[in-house]
Amino acid sequence: MPIHSTAVIDPNAKIDSSVEIGPYAVVGPHTAIGAGCIIGAHAVIERTQMGKNNRIFPGSYIGGAPQDLKFSGEETLLIMGDSNTVRECVTLNRGTVATGKTMIGSNCLFMAYSHVAHDCVIGNHVIFANSVAMAGHIEVGDFTVVGGLAAAHQHTRIGRLCMIGGGAMIPKDVPPFCMVQGDRATLKGLNLLGLRRAGVSPNSVKLIKEAYRVLFMSGMPLEEALSQAESIRCAEAREMISFIRSSKRGVIRPAPRVSQQEEEFVA
Repeated sequence: MPIHSTAVIDPNAKIDSSVEIGPYAVVGPHTAIGAGCIIGAHAVIERTQMGKNNRIFPGSYIGGAPQDLKFSGEETLLIMGDSNTVRECVTLNRGTVATGKTMIGSNCLFMAYSHVAHDCVIGNHVIFANSVAMAGHIEVGDFTVVGGLAAAHQHTRIGRLCMIGGGAMIPKDVPPFCMVQGDRATLKGLNLLGLRRAGVSPNSVKLIKEAYRVLFMSGMPLEEALSQAESIRCAEAREMISFIRSSKRGVIRPAPRVSQQEEEFVA
């Protein structure tokens, strides 16, 4: 498929013959673009290793330099998987010397004006709605959905199958399978719809609910709650416990008074 005559392509870029590149797009150095990708007009891609069948919409900037005052031009990359959709004016920055790369999985959707900063690790089937902002060194698990205008503090982790409410401000880690909302965000229960869509069995959902109640609604100190929750025989419950134990920033907790809404999502 054609590369538009006005596109600017670095001579050392590796571009599959099936790639489409629109008017005034720029493909810079140290870049590889896999088969079936479509690069929209005025998009800029540099220092990026991109898989197959990605759709990059006009005005996006992929692999741009980190917004980090310590960055001094070191050789780093953005690595992207397959079948991602990157809408207009999205910015996905490459890594810094800290890790050398920013990692984007496959089958993700980045809606317009969303931002992923340096050294992040974004999983598979992740959705960022409009104007989501991820600071540096953030990890986001598979099948997580982040609502519009939400943002997360650097070095935070968001577990898999989470639902982040629109406008949420994330100061600490979000355990897997949970919903959070607000500024500063608090837990609002479990992402039951996401769990069911992911095919998690009703019995496992029941055990995840039990783990959530012990961990976040029992009133026990966290270490005591973790020890008690370890008796729950469920892979997802163990995943939640392991995530919390490995947290360096601490995890988001419910608001001091459990809301009726939260009770509904763990009932």
